[in-house]
Amino acid sequence: MRMLGNPSGTQAFGVRLSGVRKSFGSVVAVDGLDLEIARGEVVALLGPNGAGKSTTIDMILGLARPDEGSVLVGDVTPAAAVARGDVGAMLQTGGVIQDISVRELVGMLASLYPSPLDVDDVLRRTGLTDVSSRRASKLSGGQTQRVRFALALVSNPQLLVLDEPTVALDVEGRHEFWEAMRAFTDGGRTVLFATHYLEEADAFADRVVLMAQGRVVADGPATEIKALVGMRTIRATLPGVALEGLEALPGVRSAQRNGAAVSLQCDDADVAIRALLPAYPQARDLEIVGAGLEQAFRLLTAGEPQEVAR
Repeated sequence: MRMLGNPSGTQAFGVRLSGVRKSFGSVVAVDGLDLEIARGEVVALLGPNGAGKSTTIDMILGLARPDEGSVLVGDVTPAAAVARGDVGAMLQTGGVIQDISVRELVGMLASLYPSPLDVDDVLRRTGLTDVSSRRASKLSGGQTQRVRFALALVSNPQLLVLDEPTVALDVEGRHEFWEAMRAFTDGGRTVLFATHYLEEADAFADRVVLMAQGRVVADGPATEIKALVGMRTIRATLPGVALEGLEALPGVRSAQRNGAAVSLQCDDADVAIRALLPAYPQARDLEIVGAGLEQAFRLLTAGEPQEVAR
């Protein structure tokens, strides 16, 4: 398993999963998962479909029990943490009550917890003040997603668990959502979120946990995970040159063309650039960039986990 400077270390943890396994019939969803999330961390849980992310989230929320191993939220079971209002969740599945207003719905949930946030403050934080008197049945998809966020916040949780939280939001709505999340987490709350928008993980998470085949295959800051793949891209303006010749250059793994521009995916960009310039002196507008999180995601989830020194 690739383990990169796990920041939890000996700090007090917000969540701990130890040796967790979960199967559904013959399908192994989570396979011996060990994971600690410290209090105050913002952690992105990434992985392809079927990697075990949603099952892991369900076990943290007490919606599923592990076949083996243990799950703790703080110092108690997930069910106990949820019951005392320490956990807020925003999931992909499940609806909201349709025939009451947004304010009534948020207020009703607030009444179930010992120390809820102020309802008006939650509506303001989540951009729902203008539609607070509207029935949930009259909301758009993006507004309904905001209501889900408000319901997750109102219990005043110490741990916030979000499963694809911005999936129904437009670009502006996604920006506003993460602005609200930043304000909410300034007080040291713990956040675990799963997303398919890798740029959100790159921009917002303190730490990225990458899962594949029910296991953690990389764990660390996004910058370190991107560095793991050891690949850089050379971009240049180079019209009229066959891709086959570029792919034959030492250090180059593959080449792509977009009009007059070419992109060379390189195992060794230093060697590749030294070979490129003498062979193609007409190349101009050269740029060398490191691997992005999306590229690292694809490469690291393509094969079996590997051990990497910590």
